[in-house]
Amino acid sequence: MIRPAANSLLRRLARRAGGFVSRHAQNVGTALVQVWANKGRSILTTLGIIIAVTSTITVVALVQGFGNHMTKMVRGYGTQFMVVHPWDPSVRDRHGIGRVSMTIDDIEAVRTECQHVRRITPFVFTENAEIAYGPEKAKDIPCRGVTEEYQIIRNFPVDTGRFFGPIDVENAAPVIVLGRSLLKHLQCDESIVGRYVFLDGERFLVVGLLQPKGSMFGEDQDETVMIPYSVAVKLYPNLRRSIPFLVEASSEQDLEQAQGEIARVLRRRHALKAGQPDDFRIDRQDQAVREFENIRNIASGVLAGIVSISLLVGGIGIMNIMLVSVTERTREIGLRKSIGGRRRDIMMQFLTEAVVLCTLGGAVGVVLGYALCYLAALHPQMVEISVPAWAVALALVSSAGAGVVFGIIPAFKAAILHPIEALRHE
Repeated sequence: MIRPAANSLLRRLARRAGGFVSRHAQNVGTALVQVWANKGRSILTTLGIIIAVTSTITVVALVQGFGNHMTKMVRGYGTQFMVVHPWDPSVRDRHGIGRVSMTIDDIEAVRTECQHVRRITPFVFTENAEIAYGPEKAKDIPCRGVTEEYQIIRNFPVDTGRFFGPIDVENAAPVIVLGRSLLKHLQCDESIVGRYVFLDGERFLVVGLLQPKGSMFGEDQDETVMIPYSVAVKLYPNLRRSIPFLVEASSEQDLEQAQGEIARVLRRRHALKAGQPDDFRIDRQDQAVREFENIRNIASGVLAGIVSISLLVGGIGIMNIMLVSVTERTREIGLRKSIGGRRRDIMMQFLTEAVVLCTLGGAVGVVLGYALCYLAALHPQMVEISVPAWAVALALVSSAGAGVVFGIIPAFKAAILHPIEALRHE
């Protein structure tokens, strides 16, 4: 008894579903006929929708492209290293350096006691060094006093000569590695490797040249010099007591553990009691990448939202032309009602026409958006541009939604027309 009843119910549902699909397919066909019969008017009507969707696709693709390029660049410098600064939370000057002590002994303690630390290097930094080669001089050059592990942590490989090694660091050898931009400043070429330069009055042997890295956020990364930190603390004794350092975790998954281990070692060595704030700060590169990605996504959403306001203008145009269409087809509406057409059928017909019109405009906008992105990508200095699938889906859904919102009033107006008055309409 149960099975025949269930089969009967399924057949009725299938018939209803088939009828529903058939009616809507008929409405879509009628809508396409109307669009084709009034091609010029349809194009002008959907122009606002086309412009809105084209702008949205293009803006989102460009913002995402530049955002992906910057994120990839930041990731290229490593996502499993941290920078540990001496930090006084009670002051607002740069990192609190000079007020809080952090020494080589602290760095060595972190190296030996932290299990999740793979590499570590002091970072003795000054940004106004002067370098001279013969009569040529370059001023305000960033100078990094580091160990040999810095080039691996920060991905600064050498392409000519060599980087200084652990023996150079241990013996405080006066050796130096130059960034490529300094060759222009010093009016020389790669033959400078093996010769001597003067850094803030002290003579250094040039042992290598760094690979070009280009600019980042407007800063030329090739305008730099690197020397052993053991030499840097002698050359700049005022930086000896407050030395930041860079740490590379054993893996990206071990960053949390490495950060916790570093914090425990430094708090113990600095005799900080429970409740006292840290006198150091740990900045993680992976957090910077995530924050940058969040900013990129927020910017994409905000810009897409601003540009898509033009959908409002396109929707008003759709509503206006649909009201005109209802007026022009009043006798047709009256005829359909006189032979049994229901209000909901009339309403669905005009609503479907509005949705089809908007969706076609959205599809044309997507195509034009792809075309503009393709043309922009042909520029030799343009970053890689790709249109995200969610932007296409959002554009088409927004277009169809505009058809529903702005087509409901004309559809309702058509549905409530009295059949006799509609038939009398001239």
